[in-house]
This record gives sequence, C-alpha cells and structure tokens, in this order.
Amino acid sequence: MHVCFTIDTEFSIAGAFADAALRPVGVPMVQCEIDGRSQGLGFLLDCFGRHGAQATFFIETVQRHYFRDDPMRALARRIAQHGHELQLHVHPCWAVFQHADWPRRVRLAPRQDELAGRALDSTIALLRQGQETFAAWCLPAPQVFRAGSLQHDENLYRALAAVGIPYSSNIGLGVFNCGLADYQLRAGRHVRHGVVECPVLTFADWPGHAKTVSISGTSFAEMRGLLDSAHAAGLELVVILSHPFEYVQSYGDGFRVLRRHAVNQSRLERLCAYVAAHPQRFQASGLAAAAGQPLTAASSANPLLRGRLWRTAGRLGTQVLYDRYGQWMLARRAARMP
Repeated sequence: MHVCFTIDTEFSIAGAFADAALRPVGVPMVQCEIDGRSQGLGFLLDCFGRHGAQATFFIETVQRHYFRDDPMRALARRIAQHGHELQLHVHPCWAVFQHADWPRRVRLAPRQDELAGRALDSTIALLRQGQETFAAWCLPAPQVFRAGSLQHDENLYRALAAVGIPYSSNIGLGVFNCGLADYQLRAGRHVRHGVVECPVLTFADWPGHAKTVSISGTSFAEMRGLLDSAHAAGLELVVILSHPFEYVQSYGDGFRVLRRHAVNQSRLERLCAYVAAHPQRFQASGLAAAAGQPLTAASSANPLLRGRLWRTAGRLGTQVLYDRYGQWMLARRAARMP
C-alpha cells in the first residue's frame, strides 16, 4: 500500500484582506526558522531523508501576483534536489493582487479564495498560470493538482482535463464537502471527468463525525491504526495532508514569534518510522507515482474507516493542553522582545 505524505507549500495572506496595512508573509511561512534552524521545510526534508520517504510537495503558484521576486522558486528547487515530487497547488485569492485597487475589490467580494462555484474559464486560467510557472522555474510539468482549502466541484475536474493534468487530490470531506453524491470520496482512486482523484483519507473519529487525516489534526496512534485498517481493507494508497507551518506554534501578527511544535514533529517522525519499519506492507511514495499505477477493480474502494474514541479523546486532550502551554510560552517570549 502506498502511503503518500503530501505537503501544501504556500505563503499566507496574513490578515491583509481584513487590514490593508498588514502584509502577506512569504518564505517565513515555509522555512519557519527558529534560532537559525528551519523547523518547517528543513525539518520535513530532514525527517523524510532519515526514513527514506519520498513525499509530494504541492507548490502554490498564484502568490506570484504579490511576491514578484519569486521567492518560492528557490524553495521549490531545494525540494526537488531532495528527490521529492513537486505538484501544483492553487489559492485563487492571490490573483486579486494583480489589481492596484485590490483592497476595494476585497471589500466588495470578500470570498476571493473559492474554487468551488468558479467559472470554468477562470479555473482554467489559474491552472495554466500554474503550469507556466513550473515551466518558468524549469521544473517538470505538474501531473497532480490540489485545490486550496480542498475546494472542488465538477467544473474543477473539467478544467483539469482541459489543461491535461491527469491526477488530483482535491477531496477531504472533513475539510470541505461540495455536497455532490459522486464526490463523497474518502479513500481510493476514482475517475471524474477523465481525472484520477486520490482523496485525502477521511475517517470517522467518533460516530457521525468525518475527520480528514492531517499531521496537525490526527494523533500518531490514530494514524497508525488507520494505516493498519486501510491495509487490511485492501486499499491501494492512503493520502495524508500537512503544511510546513504545522511544525511550529506562532503568536501575534506577522509570523515572527515562533516555537517548535514538538507534538506535530513527533507525530510525523513516528509515522515515517512506522512506515519504514514495515516495508512488506507500506511504501512511502510520491502521489503521481501512486496515482499512475494501473487501475483495478479495487481502486474505487471507498470504505469509511473508523477510529477509536479513546484515541480521539487522547488527541483532543493533548492538543488543547499543548496549544495553551505553547501560547503561554510564546506570550512570555513576545513580552521580552524589543
């Protein structure tokens, strides 16, 4: 079974839409440097390297409308040098920065970041901008797409087919549910408008509640149990979601006061070690490599895996306590800053 670690690598609007005096945050959102050490991208690359895991980094490209000096390019090339897949990620909200009157446009239409419900031609233009960016950065053409905030609808798949992107990972029902019957996908590989969709694994962490698997939102015990259940169910792949900034805690505006997120770093470290320790069952691989395997009758399996309430309770308790402790520590650090 392929285990696909997927990292949405993106910059942040950082409140600029609410207050035009604030400025988006670029490289620090990815590097997450603390005392000269990268606890975001640097930690991820080191962790995957220690465990021999290939991952997929979804690179957001529309931010070029704001960051005209292309700081993402160097980050993408660094990731590629470590042997990981680079695929396309789009947050449409960045496109508003191509207009000098962007604050007025945001006031008139605050929902700038939605792909669901967007006109087909507009989505096609966003995808082609991403493809052109990959070409300008001398990167291989993207084969997999992920929508910002996992927003999707049928037009998105029509647009992907139109621009020739064969695979996607847009669906995580615990994050966004478009409500369409054909898109209630929790696992597996499913063809929609000629595009192979590989949803982020969604499970029931308690009865009636859908939870999409992410490093920041799922404990190691839960993820280990889900991998075992997925393998027993005969699933071909499991997709896990993450972001570089999940591996630090932040305080205040500007992403300047940070501390290492020891809980999330430990989760990823332990999960990578678990996958590496069971090569007869699991293989950490890029998403394009997994999605491109020949489809079989088992590919469209769409089970609802179930967690254990005691694991869910343990995760919730840990997150509440650690978040409160982290914010207290960060507030003390901020108070000492000049």
